[in-house]
Amino acid sequence: MQRFFLLLMLASAAAFVPAPAFRKMSSLSSSLTDPPAFDPSADVLLGSSDLDVASSPGSSSDAVSPPSQAHKAAMKATRDKYARSDNDTGSPEYQVASMTTRILYLTSHLQSNPSDFSTRRGLVALVNKRRRLLNYLFAEDVDRYKDLVASLGVRHKAPGRVMGREEKYAKFATKKKS
Repeated sequence: MQRFFLLLMLASAAAFVPAPAFRKMSSLSSSLTDPPAFDPSADVLLGSSDLDVASSPGSSSDAVSPPSQAHKAAMKATRDKYARSDNDTGSPEYQVASMTTRILYLTSHLQSNPSDFSTRRGLVALVNKRRRLLNYLFAEDVDRYKDLVASLGVRHKAPGRVMGREEKYAKFATKKKS
């Protein structure tokens, strides 16, 4: 029984050894004497002058910036426009504006990566957080709320007045008919 397994293992190991590749001497000598014909469509090595040089951040070029750099530039523009002072990161206007910029970035990311469910979950959480901040701003100062929603172009339904139990159920009969 052990002999059988030993022979089987040797036979399977021999099956994986590649056979030596032999070439005829005539084909080898002809390939050495005849150089290959030049093909202009073949791959060609490029010189350093043929490569695009990375541009500096301040210069303009035809190269498209990656989405993360465009997002950083949009966040900087948002900070410049909506911040009340240089160090302002806590005002509701700035927070809503920066969240809107992040929401736009994540939306474009999800359009190109529809299976990214963790980003989708973060996007939904961010939209809900922005909604709560807009509700807070509406409760504090309606004029600031209206200006912000108009300038950002955000669709937001302002929260209505919460009705009490008596108001909510006033249209229903108080006693059951027997």
